[in-house]
Amino acid sequence: MTPERQHKIAQVLKRRQPDLSLIFENIEDPHNISAVIRTCDAVGVQDIYIANTLTGAPVELGWKSSRSASTWVTIHQFDNIAACLEEVRTKYENIFATHLGEKAYSLYELDLTASVALVFGNERKGVSPEMLGLCDGNFIVPQVGMIHSLNVSVACAVSLYEAYRQRSAKGYYDQQRLPQDRFDELTVKWGKK
Repeated sequence: MTPERQHKIAQVLKRRQPDLSLIFENIEDPHNISAVIRTCDAVGVQDIYIANTLTGAPVELGWKSSRSASTWVTIHQFDNIAACLEEVRTKYENIFATHLGEKAYSLYELDLTASVALVFGNERKGVSPEMLGLCDGNFIVPQVGMIHSLNVSVACAVSLYEAYRQRSAKGYYDQQRLPQDRFDELTVKWGKK
């Protein structure tokens, strides 16, 4: 590996946010997830969780639509919502789902500098009642149009860039936040790509 490549890998890993993640529930179009993976990489999200109870099979992600960003993030796939959330709970303190419920917070009211995983649901049905029951609350992306719905990849991008804005303001991208053992593990893994 060239010194330049080694330096770039180190700089990217120093900006990874180990306490920010996304969970996708039953997303039907894998291109939506692939598009979001690019955004995750762009804002320093390393771990992404996919719960697919529709088919139970791992979601096949398109390399073309992710522009190879899936190479640089870690994807965890589950065929069971409870098992997915059980693992997520071991790593993140808060889990919030996008849902137009009565007690929904605005995205801009959430403290996205805290340890948090954000849940995005199925393109037509949204987040399931089972998933909602396992979350700490729900939020909406504020909208003023006739249709109160965004494409899931757009909703994710807006949410992640709000997290990026909040975290940047607190200097979270100015220092290494990944634990050293994970930093070293990913350095070796990425160096082989």
